Amino acid sequence: QVQLVESGGGLVQPGGSLRLSCVASGFTFSNYAMRWYRQAPGKERELVASITSTGGRTIFADSMKGRLTISRDNAKNTVYLQMNSLKPEDTAVYYCNALHVERGWRYWGQGTQVTVSS
Repeated sequence: QVQLVESGGGLVQPGGSLRLSCVASGFTFSNYAMRWYRQAPGKERELVASITSTGGRTIFADSMKGRLTISRDNAKNTVYLQMNSLKPEDTAVYYCNALHVERGWRYWGQGTQVTVSS
């Protein structure tokens, strides 16, 4: 069955870095754009980063632009999110999302908690 399994979240001090990973299975990973969303308590889920199926194009939310790198390894069915210079307002559950652009099929992971606090 389809699975997206995130890892790499945790507690980090302001200014620190984290690298999130999302391993996909059960579908043809290389046919899907991959995205990272986040949801903070009491707020709507928001898109933070996106990468095309080939990795040729990336998009970032303005709130995190310059602090993120998104990459993917289609041979490993894995997408990564490198987050630097983290701020307390980055605290949220981060979700991995797979999107088949032409068909509109979409899958979600279970999320990984990121807490930025001193």
